Amino acid sequence: MPSSAVSRRTFAQAIAAGAAFTALPRFAQAAAKTPQTAVRLSANENPYGPSPAAMRAMTDALHDAPRYPDEAAEALCADIATFHGVTCDEVLLGDGSSDILRVVATAYGGPGKKLVMADPTFEAIGHYAQRDGTTIVKLPLTASYAHDLDKMRDADIVYICNPNNPTATLTPKDKVRAFLAAVPESTIVLVDEAYHHYVSSPDYESVIPLVMKQPNLIVARTFSKIYAMAGVRAGYAIAKKAVINRLSAAQQWDAMNVVALAGARASLADSRHVIDGRKRNDDTKQWLAAQMKAAGFEMLPSEANFVMIDMRRDVKPLIAALRERGVHVGRLFPAMPRHLRVTIGTPSEMEAFVRAMLA
Repeated sequence: MPSSAVSRRTFAQAIAAGAAFTALPRFAQAAAKTPQTAVRLSANENPYGPSPAAMRAMTDALHDAPRYPDEAAEALCADIATFHGVTCDEVLLGDGSSDILRVVATAYGGPGKKLVMADPTFEAIGHYAQRDGTTIVKLPLTASYAHDLDKMRDADIVYICNPNNPTATLTPKDKVRAFLAAVPESTIVLVDEAYHHYVSSPDYESVIPLVMKQPNLIVARTFSKIYAMAGVRAGYAIAKKAVINRLSAAQQWDAMNVVALAGARASLADSRHVIDGRKRNDDTKQWLAAQMKAAGFEMLPSEANFVMIDMRRDVKPLIAALRERGVHVGRLFPAMPRHLRVTIGTPSEMEAFVRAMLA
């Protein structure tokens, strides 16, 4: 086995070094039930499931299945507006935040338009925009794995995922503020805050409060991550009214169904679920970081519910080997071929990941 590969002894020592982890609360027992036998650490999902309040609300909403979701959509829009201190005219609901990305690409892209994005970052908007004929420009992240904003101004659309997927790293708030102040008003800036709730660094801030001063700013949020509704699909955008109107014109009617709407409303009201979810993620992530350090592997600073580990070798064979052992991890990211993206699952799932590395 190459010296850079994972050894049984190295990881055995790592597990021993993290033995105290077993004393942590067994949040895994409360994890969402799944029929899958494989350990799924590949899609940055929240394994614990929606809050009990959201589960009840979604179950009850099935009684409204015969009805169109108009009133329910208005209620969620009002809740989101109140939550963020904006008006309903400044909120657009979506079938997950990916729907928001698609609508932005359609509304502001097209032949002769240019979208600038990082490499690597979440690819969805690039796929949507390219399909519409938009020119895509991908720029490498900086040495600290932040968006290289100084090079991203010349565009019709700028996409900033912060924290970034797949690196889980931040673009500092001062850099983002300076960029927004300098970029032309003709350039639409879409900031994807899918992982907002997991951030603990003081070097980060949500840019939603800046929307009132930035007529070209769109902020996307999702219920897929901390709220654990990835399979239900719920998201939204915050922007000025004129921007929301343009996005709405490019979106299908009734983008969210009654079940998703009910779950999103209940989730938004359950702040305890967010606090508990962040703690579960942090505790498990800290344990994994200790294992990686003891094993001699470097993990990028993570402000999300996943990590990026420098394996010091091509990870494509490793991804395949782990899959054969029943552990699914993130796909290969061509811009970072030696880094392995691993979702933070339950404690038992992370233990299974380490055991698979030993096999």
